[in-house]
Amino acid sequence: MQAVRFSEYGGTDVLTVAEVPVPEPGRREVLVQVKATGINPGEAKIRQGLRHSRWPATFPSGEGSDLAGIVTKTGNGVTGFAAGDEVIGYTDSRASHAEYVVVPEEHLTGRPADVPWEVAGSLYVAGCTAFAAVRAVSAGPGDTVVVAGAAGGVGSITVQLARLAGAIVVGLASETHHEWLRSKDIIPVTYGDGVADRIRAAALRTDAFIDTFGGGYVRLALDLGISPDRIDTIANFAAVQEYGVKAEGNAAGASASTLAELAGLVGAGMLEVPIAATFPLTAVRDAYQLLEQGHTRGKIVLVP
Repeated sequence: MQAVRFSEYGGTDVLTVAEVPVPEPGRREVLVQVKATGINPGEAKIRQGLRHSRWPATFPSGEGSDLAGIVTKTGNGVTGFAAGDEVIGYTDSRASHAEYVVVPEEHLTGRPADVPWEVAGSLYVAGCTAFAAVRAVSAGPGDTVVVAGAAGGVGSITVQLARLAGAIVVGLASETHHEWLRSKDIIPVTYGDGVADRIRAAALRTDAFIDTFGGGYVRLALDLGISPDRIDTIANFAAVQEYGVKAEGNAAGASASTLAELAGLVGAGMLEVPIAATFPLTAVRDAYQLLEQGHTRGKIVLVP
């Protein structure tokens, strides 16, 4: 089978597509033929060596966590899935950017028929991160929540989940994404110089802040008068130590039950997961080059 590999830290040029054996499922594991798998900024940072102290790579390394596909084989002890089942799931083994992947049974949920493959295959990292962030700031009716990076892979889901929780949501994004945000009943605000004044003009008050981008957004949230316990960042870990804000992201939201809930919202038409572009597995370098340029709305997906 084909699988993405890299044997050293570096840019997209270190990515290759190698021929490797199809893995065998062990006890309570499932072999899935991958139909779609999302790519994520964290994977690019790991490949660049920027997360070595936190998540070091072992070479040669695979990559990828998100996946959706068809069960082709089950290991001993598997009771919830059988060959032919369509599933959504995730792997912690950096292995989903491939034609086949072995996944623990407990990391899978069924794919609703009305959830497209490319959406299902890119739901895990961004969706579970957004789910955890909205929960971390206790977004609810009567709150005004500001989301930085509101049109990105995580941000585009975060703004919708916060709105579904009943909050008024202010989304920071470039003007090219404002129409989409308005269509989701989000108040769009352009980021950049003067953003604090624009936020104050757009909202009577601000109660919570979710930073999906990094940079100085935690400091901005504090300057807006938001309490540290209602600020969550998934991108600025230094600010967590400095200011005592939260950093609840994918690890706090990761579960098959969360995936099932998100997929249900998608299937019911209550949540949109924007797909910016799809690429064949062999064009993985192109996919990451597009991701690393920034400014895309939603997810970029590999289709093996």
